[in-house]
Amino acid sequence: MNHAIIAPTAPQALLAVNDIEVMYDDAILAVAGVSLQVGQGDIVALLGANGAGKSTTLKAISGLVQADRAQVSRGHIRFQEQDTTGVAAHVLARRGIVHVLEGRHVFAHLTVEENLRSGGFLRNPTRRELEHDLERIYAWFPRLRHKRRAQAGVTSGGEQQMLAIGRALMTKPRLMLLDEPSMGLAPIIVEEIFAIVAQLNAQERMSFLVAEQNINIALRHASYAYIMESGRVVGEGAAAELARRDDIQHFYLGGKAG
Repeated sequence: MNHAIIAPTAPQALLAVNDIEVMYDDAILAVAGVSLQVGQGDIVALLGANGAGKSTTLKAISGLVQADRAQVSRGHIRFQEQDTTGVAAHVLARRGIVHVLEGRHVFAHLTVEENLRSGGFLRNPTRRELEHDLERIYAWFPRLRHKRRAQAGVTSGGEQQMLAIGRALMTKPRLMLLDEPSMGLAPIIVEEIFAIVAQLNAQERMSFLVAEQNINIALRHASYAYIMESGRVVGEGAAAELARRDDIQHFYLGGKAG
């Protein structure tokens, strides 16, 4: 019997990245020939060491690559069957792609709740809709409710990561791009954040593309994964299958998944 791995995407994927190349300042090739897909309701991991090209790939998808004086110089990106290659980030955010950057970017001098409200303004909601959405975020992240009046800059690293994700959720996205959500956080906080991601995926069918160096946690929560090295995709497959492959763990990821 043939047990070939089938990618977790329908013929018309929510996101389809086809053979993209990203150039910085028309001179530096950052990623080359990258193709990947995310189906509706998928959690897909983008794995690789620091500098492998994961962040650049996410920025190309969200449109933020233009802020780094870079551009998609070849290939195409399609979201909800529409070509979004080179479309501005704020336009893509309105269409349903939200990008949580590496490094827990929050407005440090605003309160936790003011940060969350800022995410809701993208949709120009009514006051009643905004309050409803805030309660929804506090239900997902009870820690944020307790810190709602605190300045974001004095909250813990884990709380700031939850805040960055919560603010992104206020935009009501179809696809969330998470860049290194575990970086610099205690393992127990990382588990809590990924558990919430899994619940959002299961209960709201939200799709995620997660760039991670922490292969253990990523492969446990993703259904499918792509492995990047030196700006290229060098492997892919079902997450459970990749977690069992010692050759990929050793050569590409520098360790064995637990």
